Amino acid sequence: MANQAQKAEAFLALHQGSGPLLMPNPFDVGSARILESLGFPALATTSGGFAATLGRLDGSVSREEAVAHAAEIVAAVDVPVSADFENCFAEDPDGVATTVELGIRAGLAGCSVEDFSGDPGAPIYDLALAADRVRAAAQAAHGGDVHLVLTARAENLIHGIDDLADTIARLQAFEEAGADVLFAPGLVRPEDIGRVVASVERPLNVLVMPGAPSVAELAELGVARISVGSRFAWAAYGGLVEAAQELLGPGTYGFSGSAARGAAAARAGFERP
Repeated sequence: MANQAQKAEAFLALHQGSGPLLMPNPFDVGSARILESLGFPALATTSGGFAATLGRLDGSVSREEAVAHAAEIVAAVDVPVSADFENCFAEDPDGVATTVELGIRAGLAGCSVEDFSGDPGAPIYDLALAADRVRAAAQAAHGGDVHLVLTARAENLIHGIDDLADTIARLQAFEEAGADVLFAPGLVRPEDIGRVVASVERPLNVLVMPGAPSVAELAELGVARISVGSRFAWAAYGGLVEAAQELLGPGTYGFSGSAARGAAAARAGFERP
């Protein structure tokens, strides 16, 4: 089993492959082990998916809970794990750095920091502050024996600010501040994705969304990483709802086929060497 520094190094190298790194987002230990057993070379936590396992909405998990959850996923699998740490649970750069340091202690290979403030009146941090936050995160991520892979997220597009030029300016500032990977969730149009790829030098992550290009198309555009966010969690919950409605409605058991496939995947994923 590789140590943490080796996993982080391998994780960064996965962004330089011949095609995009497909990095799914498990929402608990069971889903993490199943995804690992299916052959994914790296995993990332999902804030929304994890919150759902606690019966909460996204944005309602504490720093302590997020770090503990990340540590559980790290301990459950052998592949590198990155953590969705939202805005790193802090506005000030020092607080951001503290969260990254906690992530390193949790055994992570990477983590993310976003510029969404959570304030409805001013949902996106001022660019200067946002860049300072990424700089502090990068210094914490790269200052020790482990080169934690830092992903910096520009959140404009999923918070009602359809401004690609500003989004690109933010990603460029985050690159300058030391981010290893860049991420602008909400990118869907191929021309926009191509423009972002051409505007930055760091690997770009694209989030799977309705209407987004296929994996093959994203590869052609030069995308380095593809993640699913909370969508696997919602797909699992969707299957639960469909099965429950079938039982409550016609009273049939058509869901048994899907259940059998899930049970087989669990047996394969949960049996450790």
